[in-house]
Amino acid sequence: MAYDKIRVIHTRLDNSIRYMMNTEKTLDGSTGAVLVGGINCQPETAYRDMMQTKRRWDKENRPIQGYHVIHSFAPGEVSPEQAQAIGMELARRLVGDRFEAVVSTHTDHAHVHCHIVFNSVSCTDGKMYRDNFKAYYGDIRGLSNDLSRENNLSVIEPNGKAKHYAEWNAEKNGKPTVRGLIRQDIDAALAEAFTLQSFFEALQRRGYTIKRGANVKHTAVKPPGSDRFVRLDSLGDGYTETDIRDRLNRSRTEPEAAKAAPASSTYIPKRRYKVKRGSPVYWEKRMLSGLRRLYLHYLYLLSPPRPRRRPTPFPVRAEVRKLDQYKRQFTLLQKYRINSESQLSMLADALQADIDSLVVSRRELYRRQRRGEDVSAEIKEISLALRPIRRELKCCQQVADRIPQIQEHIRLDRQSVEQEKVEKTRAKERRHDLWK
Repeated sequence: MAYDKIRVIHTRLDNSIRYMMNTEKTLDGSTGAVLVGGINCQPETAYRDMMQTKRRWDKENRPIQGYHVIHSFAPGEVSPEQAQAIGMELARRLVGDRFEAVVSTHTDHAHVHCHIVFNSVSCTDGKMYRDNFKAYYGDIRGLSNDLSRENNLSVIEPNGKAKHYAEWNAEKNGKPTVRGLIRQDIDAALAEAFTLQSFFEALQRRGYTIKRGANVKHTAVKPPGSDRFVRLDSLGDGYTETDIRDRLNRSRTEPEAAKAAPASSTYIPKRRYKVKRGSPVYWEKRMLSGLRRLYLHYLYLLSPPRPRRRPTPFPVRAEVRKLDQYKRQFTLLQKYRINSESQLSMLADALQADIDSLVVSRRELYRRQRRGEDVSAEIKEISLALRPIRRELKCCQQVADRIPQIQEHIRLDRQSVEQEKVEKTRAKERRHDLWK
């Protein structure tokens, strides 16, 4: 079974080649052979040959310098020599006689894997490699599967529709995703609805925009605060329009059918976050003002200490994924006692001045190092000192960028509170009218 990844090399093509040809990684312990080979070039001169090709066709400064393919095998499935042979054949079929490529096999992990680095410029006609979706996931994966079958190796077969990496990573770490939040709202709307029309009306009351009708091929919904529609059939089993209609039909005879998410769906149960006592962001007993008060309010919206009786606005729920970032930003505000945007700007200027001063000092040390002086310890000390300052400066910039968004989300939450009060008042008035 072979698994492939491809990375685009934008800078330092030489670093990628140097890494893949590391003899400590490419040495076969059983035979003593170094598992390195070249296509249309010699491995020892691969970088020089690739750069000469770029200069010959006047494409030395193109934004893409090359491509790095990692071809991994299951542990124990192939020997290092067989892996190198398969990697060489994959490179030949991938680049033919048009691009220089270097191939190596690393044996420093439990799974043997090949590295293939090839030039972005053809050595025969000067054309660039076609870096599109078909080349990435069609040509490379197709060639990899063909070679696996020819060598009697297992092949990874697709299982269902692929997910975007951000959604997959969020689900893996137990954090909410936009699609997961939409599924939650669909389940809640189904619990209130009796017909398909009343279901879509329930979604609209939650701020959704609906796209459906005779001229619409795929029914889609747009969450409040979003600028993109999400197709229902992309939410998984149980959430297509046909599935929703079936769940509504079952709810008429089985009242609990519409409330529960389907067992086969990718629904993610709601996870509640808390701001723990003793953490840097727990300042309940202290009187804060300005930006610190704003951030503290927002953190409690993202991680309420107890379940809320009313639903949190969709844009706020979507930001729970960034809860750790907001905690770090609040910690920075609390550390420097920042209450206003002008104070935040002054802090950013001060941090930038510190960075500039350290960079100037390090630049002078680099000049002394080029003259032969041993100042590596001083350079390392300055580099280590720069990291936290740069992180704090980046955090300042993030706070400045997110202040308008936080204010808007708090406004939406307050608006939902007022709307709930109005609805309760109207309900009381209707009950009072009935008893007259």
